[in-house]
Amino acid sequence: MKLIVLFLLLLFVVLSKEFNMNTSWTQKKITLKPRNRGCYLVTDEILSHISSELSEYKYGMANVFIQHSSASLTINENYDPDVRRDMQMMLNRLAPEDAPYIHTMEGPDDMPAHVKSSLFGCSLNIPISNGRLALGTWQGIWFCEHRNSASGRHIVVTLQGETKSNSNANLSKKRK
Repeated sequence: MKLIVLFLLLLFVVLSKEFNMNTSWTQKKITLKPRNRGCYLVTDEILSHISSELSEYKYGMANVFIQHSSASLTINENYDPDVRRDMQMMLNRLAPEDAPYIHTMEGPDDMPAHVKSSLFGCSLNIPISNGRLALGTWQGIWFCEHRNSASGRHIVVTLQGETKSNSNANLSKKRK
């Protein structure tokens, strides 16, 4: 699936040059506040760091990437916090601390954290539409901390697409 998304992004870049579209790129590094193990809705926290840049895009893609191997990102229910608690319960059942892991030198919560991180992944691709993330009504960005405690986690957000100012410039060129 991720290879398909990367292929589509590459195709978009190639086609944008072919059709003289002006694509813009913006990248921002965010540090999330430290949290204990659990699943957290962080849509608003991420948007607070990128909203001014995001508002400049007419359409495109936002890539949200966490720079850690014991935490993850996913898109899921944004309304009922019980969903996050139930998800944490199931993750702990899928990758319990008392499994016979070989990699144990960083503590009993480390290897299960790697397993859980691999289940969800470290990046999200979200469409941009009219200066907003095109999430569904009940969707939000979850940050999943899989260690019992950790320092602030680093996220890189990359925005790519047609900006509103570039769209207007392209319309002016076409009208001439």
